[in-house]
Amino acid sequence: MKIDETSSGTKNQIKGLGLCSGGLDSIMSALLLQRQGIFVTWICFETPFFSSESAKKASRMTGIPLITLDITNDYMEMMKSPKAGFGKNMNPCMDCHAMMFSKAGEILKNEGFHFLFSGEVLGQRPKSQNKNSLRYVEKNSGFDGQILRPLCAKLLPETFVEQKGLVDRQKLMDISGRSRKVQMQMAKDFGIKEYPAPAGGCLLTDKIFSSRLKDLMNTQKLFNKRELYYLKYGRHFRLDSKTKVIVGRSEKDNKHLLDYFEKDKDILLNHSRLPGPDVILTGNATQNNILTAAMICASYTKSNLGENTDIKVSTKGIETILYVKTIKALEFKRLMI
Repeated sequence: MKIDETSSGTKNQIKGLGLCSGGLDSIMSALLLQRQGIFVTWICFETPFFSSESAKKASRMTGIPLITLDITNDYMEMMKSPKAGFGKNMNPCMDCHAMMFSKAGEILKNEGFHFLFSGEVLGQRPKSQNKNSLRYVEKNSGFDGQILRPLCAKLLPETFVEQKGLVDRQKLMDISGRSRKVQMQMAKDFGIKEYPAPAGGCLLTDKIFSSRLKDLMNTQKLFNKRELYYLKYGRHFRLDSKTKVIVGRSEKDNKHLLDYFEKDKDILLNHSRLPGPDVILTGNATQNNILTAAMICASYTKSNLGENTDIKVSTKGIETILYVKTIKALEFKRLMI
């Protein structure tokens, strides 16, 4: 867990801990509470599927302290069988939110916060932000009655937080639906000029990424965090139940792949003379798999079709040259995830 610029507030001050994505709704919900004199702190969770970058930017802009916490291991356990199932792709939105509130609740108990909150708006997302979904999240978080949604609180049952007078319900909002006009006017009133566009920041809603993740979870019983990060970049080819080939699409892609490459665990391939992709082989480094990876690598270079070409293979820091026939990349389409 990493805490940026945190402080405890005054001794008798009411303290709220809020989930923060860094978006407009997160910012407005915190400032709305802050205007009541409540000391607010944010928490943002990290996995290979979503980052804390926007939240960190919002924290720097507003001065609101931010806690960041990597929950990848627990998240992947939940992903094996989310109680509420998945959305259109591999997005377990309801159980994801319940887990985040549960994790935030652990910090609430340990650090003396009085309640949890979020920037959720009723009806903004038809499936994950309707009354039933919000109620499901609250019940399954383990902190029933302690979760406040300041932007739509007046449209929801009164919480324990409001009943106890920790927060003035009359100063909360009754926003609903997908329109962001009210929030944008609030931002103007608060002097907030920069905030992310309302685009999904979770890769689990992406069709291609979800296909790759599903393949990884269905075929490999064991995998590490690096392999989850690999899913974000390049073209992916499945050779067997433990082995994949990943081909960079661009110079930027190559750089990202190399950020997670470990020479003692993976094999790196690229053309020894011509421009082309960096290719990573993970899993079983059999002679046949290395040969297939080299041919895939060659197919994405400017080597002449039908001719042998030289591919550099780096294994645990030792480089060798493998000569393979160049064939069309289309020939490997059956292996692509």
